[in-house]
Amino acid sequence: MKKITVLFLCLFVTNYSIMAQNEKPARTPLRVGIIGLVHTHVHWILGREKLGDIEIVGIAEPNRKLAEAYSKQHGYSMNIVYNSMEEMIEKTKPDAVFAYNTIYDHLKTVEYCAPKGIHVMVEKPLAVNIEHAEKMLSLAERYKIHLLTNYETTWYGSNKEAWQIVNDTNEIGPIRKIVFHTGHQGPIEIGCNPEFLEWLTDPTLNGAGALTDFGCYGANITTWLMKGEHPLTVSCITQQIKPELYPKVEDEATIVLTYSKSQVIIQASWNWPYSRKDMEVYGKDGYVFCLDKENMLLMKKGQKQKDVLKAPALQEGSQDPFMYFANLVNGNIKMGQYDLSAPANNKIVMQILDAAKYSAKTGKTVIWKEFYK
Repeated sequence: MKKITVLFLCLFVTNYSIMAQNEKPARTPLRVGIIGLVHTHVHWILGREKLGDIEIVGIAEPNRKLAEAYSKQHGYSMNIVYNSMEEMIEKTKPDAVFAYNTIYDHLKTVEYCAPKGIHVMVEKPLAVNIEHAEKMLSLAERYKIHLLTNYETTWYGSNKEAWQIVNDTNEIGPIRKIVFHTGHQGPIEIGCNPEFLEWLTDPTLNGAGALTDFGCYGANITTWLMKGEHPLTVSCITQQIKPELYPKVEDEATIVLTYSKSQVIIQASWNWPYSRKDMEVYGKDGYVFCLDKENMLLMKKGQKQKDVLKAPALQEGSQDPFMYFANLVNGNIKMGQYDLSAPANNKIVMQILDAAKYSAKTGKTVIWKEFYK
């Protein structure tokens, strides 16, 4: 009887050990802080279901009324809300922060967080101008932190599928032209809250108007598709179609980029009759259109009728910015040099936007190699 009991215990311990080895270790969520609530993209993280990959440990927002309103909407405790970035970080010690403050304040965020080894993701674009961007990138490199820029379109399966069609399977030939349509009816018209409008329509705090707000999407995706290639020239025309609503900034911008064998047209507008973020990529032998985040059209050489496609889901672990950031910080994934969120890509984005602003102001086409000597 004793032999049977001992044998049973040995088998139990052996099986338990095997099961323990096969079990995946429990994930430790990335402890994150939120810097500001004045960028309404913050609803994405506040309203996100808890997946175990991130834990919001603190929120820095001096506007208590705004913080309380969002607390009621999303259910977080006001006990994690602090009046300043400095207080929140000192009290909660986050591993990383997501910046939902003004674009102008992105630099201040990195200046404070980088020396403490705290990783940062900002909402698009990276900065208000290239001078701010270069300081931020220098700090990130010096203190070895991740500094990412988040765009809604990064998480569109259609854009990832377009990359595959253009750069991997080469189904439409070399790129000849890309056309972007980005924007909506206008931030006032679509009902943006006062806290968002206050800085979004300020040329200092936002860097520009529609040019910054929606021009950055096309610059970002183009740099990714073109694998980091710089444009040869940048031209831009802006207009104030609604000066009574937007007296300080342009509400219409068209940016034209030329490359050695292709051209890019970015139509950034607060005057579209509906919200849109779509892209048309024309190759030598065909085209691919990304109509929205999943619906696509593909026309290849020799076809008489275009294919109607639905983009596959994004790869596991990279479906949204928070999951991606947590996996990157934890070393589970690696980021390519010119990936959509990457620093090198977003430095070029800022260079394009600054050149576009100069072109619109002077009425001259910017020659890249002369403008950025």
